[in-house]
Amino acid sequence: MSGLIVRNLFKTFPNGTEVLKGINIDVSEGEFLILVGSSGCGKSTLLNMIAGLETISRGEIFIGGQLVNDLPPKNRDIAMVFQSYALYPSMTVRENISFGLEVRKVAPEQRKVIVDRVAESLQIGHLLDRRPRQLSGGQRQRVAMGRALARNPTLFLFDEPLSNLDAQLRLEMRTEMKLMHRRLGKTICYVTHDQIEAMTLGDKIAVMKDGVVLQLGVPSEIYNNPINRYVAGFIGSPPMNFIPGRIESMGAGVGIALDGGADQQLIAADIPAPAAHALRGREVLLGIRPERMTDDDNRDDGPRLNVRVELVEATGPDTLVFARVNGARVVCRLHPNIVPEIDSVLQLHLDLSNVLLFDPSSGERLAA
Repeated sequence: MSGLIVRNLFKTFPNGTEVLKGINIDVSEGEFLILVGSSGCGKSTLLNMIAGLETISRGEIFIGGQLVNDLPPKNRDIAMVFQSYALYPSMTVRENISFGLEVRKVAPEQRKVIVDRVAESLQIGHLLDRRPRQLSGGQRQRVAMGRALARNPTLFLFDEPLSNLDAQLRLEMRTEMKLMHRRLGKTICYVTHDQIEAMTLGDKIAVMKDGVVLQLGVPSEIYNNPINRYVAGFIGSPPMNFIPGRIESMGAGVGIALDGGADQQLIAADIPAPAAHALRGREVLLGIRPERMTDDDNRDDGPRLNVRVELVEATGPDTLVFARVNGARVVCRLHPNIVPEIDSVLQLHLDLSNVLLFDPSSGERLAA
């Protein structure tokens, strides 16, 4: 059974601006869907249309198998958690969590059982008699989540719920949300601009740009097989490197000619045979992840490239080194014990086992 189906969905504002352009998404019951993209891509508008807070210009939305186009929000069996918490300041935590149950005429005894269970699962049982002003940001977000959990809806909708929290709290709350989803097994649609949240939380990720879903898939597919340069550059931290190059003949096969900073180097690339002839002589962008540009001297496979170090960032788990290759800034991920000097020459090993090639003009994927 599908938890959420969006079919050919369009949204046009009264001034003629088209913000959603034929969205199609199918989420199975119990899946965690992430809507991710930069500001203005349409992800929050899509979430609001699913919730019934925005009208539909064209298309269909099904929640739990039911067409909800003409249903008001209260009849869609959803619960929504906002970025701003949206708690009632004059109510205690217990009253905030139970308010929706009271509106639905749930008996007081049952309300208490539900609130206590939710509070225990979110570790806020000791806060039930406090008011929002007495809580930290993380505690307020837990209360907002508790209010949604108390509803036990078919579909949970989250609109950037962690964006107001500091880095440590975001990490903690991501863990809490993942555990909550595992316990409840409910369908979740979650909006974020943070690709780390997308990769760590989602069963499926929909990458959006300019009102269109560019790619929908599991996190590993989005990361390893991005459909175009935008998706490849948006997903990943640090993002994928894009190095200008040219496909050239190399013996019986083909390689990629790169300017390593001093001498032009021809490096082997595993380009599928059917595409090799068509791409020979063509300018391309070589897409390579930072973790595939390393200082591993023990590997015999793959080419090596000399670069001049521009910047070094020691993050603890690893060392990020910034340099330029053929005019493009690249970042490579080194062992944490390796900290090269600024302006020194570093020899990198390039792992091209999953090389990606993109068209420099359109950004479309060419071959891998």
